[in-house]
Amino acid sequence: MRRFNLKPLALLALAAVLLSSCASLQKMKKNANLIDFKTTPEILETHAGNVDIAIDGKFPAKYFNKKATLVATPVLKYQGGEQVFESVTLQGEKVNANNKVISLSNGGSFAYKDAVPYEEAMRVSNLELRITASQGKKSLDFVPIQLAKGVIATPTLVVNFPTPILGVVREKNTTGKYDPNIDEFQRVVPDEYTADIKYLINKADIRKEELTKDEIAKLNEYNKAIALDPNKKLRSMEVSSYASPDGALDLNTRLAQSRQAASSKFLTAELKKSEVEAEFKTKFTPEDWEGFQELMAKSNIQDKELILRVLSMYTDPEVREREIKNLSAAFTNVADEILPQLRRSKFTTSIDLIGKSDEEIAALADSDPSKLNPAELLYAATLTKDNNKKLAIYNSFMKVYPQDWRGFNNAGMVLVKQQKYADAKGLFEQAEKLKNNEPIIKNNLGVIALKDGDLVKAETYFGAASGAGDAVNNNLGILSIIKGEYAKAVKYFNDSDSPNTGLAKILAGDNNGALKSLENCTWEGCFMKEYFKAVVGARTAKENLMYESLETAVKMNPELKKTIATDMEFAKYFNEARFKEIVK
Repeated sequence: MRRFNLKPLALLALAAVLLSSCASLQKMKKNANLIDFKTTPEILETHAGNVDIAIDGKFPAKYFNKKATLVATPVLKYQGGEQVFESVTLQGEKVNANNKVISLSNGGSFAYKDAVPYEEAMRVSNLELRITASQGKKSLDFVPIQLAKGVIATPTLVVNFPTPILGVVREKNTTGKYDPNIDEFQRVVPDEYTADIKYLINKADIRKEELTKDEIAKLNEYNKAIALDPNKKLRSMEVSSYASPDGALDLNTRLAQSRQAASSKFLTAELKKSEVEAEFKTKFTPEDWEGFQELMAKSNIQDKELILRVLSMYTDPEVREREIKNLSAAFTNVADEILPQLRRSKFTTSIDLIGKSDEEIAALADSDPSKLNPAELLYAATLTKDNNKKLAIYNSFMKVYPQDWRGFNNAGMVLVKQQKYADAKGLFEQAEKLKNNEPIIKNNLGVIALKDGDLVKAETYFGAASGAGDAVNNNLGILSIIKGEYAKAVKYFNDSDSPNTGLAKILAGDNNGALKSLENCTWEGCFMKEYFKAVVGARTAKENLMYESLETAVKMNPELKKTIATDMEFAKYFNEARFKEIVK
């Protein structure tokens, strides 16, 4: 039998297959320009710290080899590195795998989305698509396909200086929220003292035991101090005399008038004895129903609610008296407990307590802060614009009043202004230990978290700071821009006087509203206000606005030239002479 050596034939057949395979891949590579790629957005953008891409690819008919597999990988190249996106794998009709199939006869398409973390160097970058085609053991790399150029990084230009809040004791308004305009420090503090004397029923003479009561002695001392203390200034004196609302009205009127005369005579004599020169007003009330109602509401008298109902139902004094007397058991208690307290004359002296002058407060803050009360020492810090002096005053406050959270909080606020965030954090944490539920402290801890880039913690703190003032909304607005929640940021800023208000509206697509907000911004010397106006100009094809705003911005801050030169918002103007002049 004759033997045939089939090995050369097999090798020849294999070579033919490989050459055919290679030729097919080469053809796909050669015709790669026939693939239609669309990138959204055309110029990449960063939002919420990421660069998102969406690619739609369309293959023509007669392009995709039935036995070929194609792996496409978007890569963002920039100075100093590159960022690789997830790959997408496509296959021909005869490939035994589970990838997206592209038909040879009809072609096909694919849609792709992915994101990578943003880095500042990506502002100047190229997005390319790297493709590797394979068939069997053979593979072939295509020439990278350019998809997009540069990354618009406008959200990263947010003025990230969240607002801390000064710790002062603030009164609450009717809504229960803090009023940032009310401070506990008052140089002039109103004060008053009230004393009264009681009369027997149907009498107007002042009894000796009434004149020797402690409250009358204290009233005389209070009045005498006005003449002796230069820091006390009389505002008013008043004598009010009353009769209880039982008995005939004409009798009560005479009683109240007589009591007024007796009490006025007494006060005149006492002022003369104390050498106090002061005039006082007098008035009388024949039937003190107002006082009756007040005392009744505080009492434990049986049928109290019924008596109060009578007062609300009837306005005629005779009807009131008759209806109350009809409650015989209750009226006995009323006559014993309530009515005697209404037969009286009341003396009221109102004064102003004049506090230390600014000069005195500033001097003591420096030399002996322990002689200042907390309000005065906090106020002393407002008398200087020097942050180092403010810090020294708050350090003194912490030593003199170590259990008061405001010293730690306010020292931390000064450090925030000096951009010493790590040092400020420790002080805010000390303040929180002293008053854990204080919204002002929560806001300030949120400021630190935001600067540290801990967005989750910042949001938690700002949520706990609700009601602490507009600063919280400003900080939430900054946070919302960083998170890419631009409509929410617009609501938080609410046309506040900040360039970030304009930025938020730009990012939300409201260019006209943004320009209006930026023009109304009164931040003196704010170069970012001008920068954002230039962005509006570029987005709305208002070239004069763009150029004039950029020129103003670089005059304020020449370092902006580097940012402007690589900002893809202005890409279409990069080769214009006026633009080159601005950034040179």
